[in-house]
Amino acid sequence: MFKKVLEYAGDYRKKTYAAVFFMVLGVLMNVIPYFLIYQLLVPILTGNRMDAVGIVWRVVLIAVCAVGYAFSYVHGLSLSHESAYHTLKNIRISLQEKLERQPLGVIQGKGVGVIKKTFVDDIESIELILAHAIPEGLSNIIVPAVVFITMFFIDWKLALLSLASLPIGMLAMMMTYKAGTSKMGAYYTAGQKMNNTIVEYINGMEVVKVFNRDGESYERFETDVRNYRDFTLDWYKVCWPWMALYNSILPCVAMFTLPLGMFFVLKGFSTMPHLVLVLCMSFGVGAPLLKSISFMSQFPQVNYKIDALEQMMSEPPLKEGAGTFAGRDHEVRYEDVHFSYKEDEVLHGVSIGLKEGGMTALVGESGSGKSTLAKLLVHFYDVDSGRISIGGQDITDMSLEALNDEISFVSQEQFLFNISLMENIRIGKSGASDEEVMQAAEKAQCMEFLNRLENGIHTMAGDGGKQLSGGERQRISLARAILKNASIIVLDEATAFVDPDNEEKMNAAIAEVIRGKTVLVIAHRLRSVMGADRIYVMKNGSVAAHGTHEELLENSDDYRKLWQASEEGAE
Repeated sequence: MFKKVLEYAGDYRKKTYAAVFFMVLGVLMNVIPYFLIYQLLVPILTGNRMDAVGIVWRVVLIAVCAVGYAFSYVHGLSLSHESAYHTLKNIRISLQEKLERQPLGVIQGKGVGVIKKTFVDDIESIELILAHAIPEGLSNIIVPAVVFITMFFIDWKLALLSLASLPIGMLAMMMTYKAGTSKMGAYYTAGQKMNNTIVEYINGMEVVKVFNRDGESYERFETDVRNYRDFTLDWYKVCWPWMALYNSILPCVAMFTLPLGMFFVLKGFSTMPHLVLVLCMSFGVGAPLLKSISFMSQFPQVNYKIDALEQMMSEPPLKEGAGTFAGRDHEVRYEDVHFSYKEDEVLHGVSIGLKEGGMTALVGESGSGKSTLAKLLVHFYDVDSGRISIGGQDITDMSLEALNDEISFVSQEQFLFNISLMENIRIGKSGASDEEVMQAAEKAQCMEFLNRLENGIHTMAGDGGKQLSGGERQRISLARAILKNASIIVLDEATAFVDPDNEEKMNAAIAEVIRGKTVLVIAHRLRSVMGADRIYVMKNGSVAAHGTHEELLENSDDYRKLWQASEEGAE
């Protein structure tokens, strides 16, 4: 377990080792005074006298050890925390990089609450191991082990007596670990579900208020919170009796030593100085032992979380090559593409082509596979079989970065970060100047609403872009696409939230985006794709018909029905 975590420490692993060294030194400084106390007691037991200088020196050494313990321990903790937080950073970055390369469905399937719990709560809990359990646990075990070995050289009979409590304590520790692990799965799952419910409850507050579902939503919220409480209490009920047992038994190293040791002295099996020395050393290691086992109750939790973290990170990534884009042109082809969401196949051998510099439209009822085809092109998922190519090059032969450089994707639900609108647009091209960003905003017909805002383009977008309307967010996303200036444009219901008054402006913005590009458009408003070079009619995951608008009106019943529904909806 420690090895897994330390792999992420990198160069800071050395600081963890240094922390262990200083803490071992600190624990040693804490034990030495008990040996000095023994030296002060021996003259009393033997009837000998110790001069004043010897007494003063030992008192001074005890004070020096106290200061040395404080310095060594604090310095060790400082080093361990520095290493720990750098390691947590490395773990989070590694997880983020792996998540970026996983299929979108895998990420969405986990839920925001689960991912938040992993990134924040679970990784933060690993800090306990790095900053405390490893350095403190090891140091507080190493020194008592050395002390016990020393006891055997002094008097092996008394040393065995001092170890008599350890088997009972170790048995209790093993039972704690076993019991904690058996309940950990349910406890952890309940925590994930509660996190998802909390996030969902907060994000859906508007819907809850509008539709008077406060009581219903609160009941569900309360249920999941209560379930988490119950699973937590179940875990503690199982673990706490054993934890109490080893916490009370394990540190009591003098439990058998004092009564039986006195018996040995009276019978001549040992001597009083040896008994006093062993007792002093036993008392000296009692506190370190207690401190070392204080982390044991956390190990089942931490071990489970590390395994869960590694499982999340081990999800198979998207297939990608290491190469750059090397296609002969920007013609896109889907060749016999099959794709499934989990067990359900939603695309059944789809073959379509997107002409370079032309507009290709996908139409069909909801659930027909249109948006799935768009997401496959931008490589949100891997196809089950078949291939998608750009200029003859399979998209899996190039890196995700290279593919993303060639494609701009504008969906109906465009997310805006809670940064300024200018910086949201600049996401399309990170090195763009303010002037270039403003030009893109102007071409995307954003100036009308930007001029109304007090801070203009420097206005904060708000959480998820909620400071803007749906149509305004879409125009900001179009500005991103204009700024990016990619060769292939994918528009997935890009005008879905636009009212009729602003539709003309959006169409003008889209015309600016698609000029001279290879374009894939998904639309419910068929009038907006009448001029497409080719229209594919999707039905139940397959291509039902294809052709121009006029050809489809003449030859396709499915298209005529879609056209009629679209026209009636526009009235």
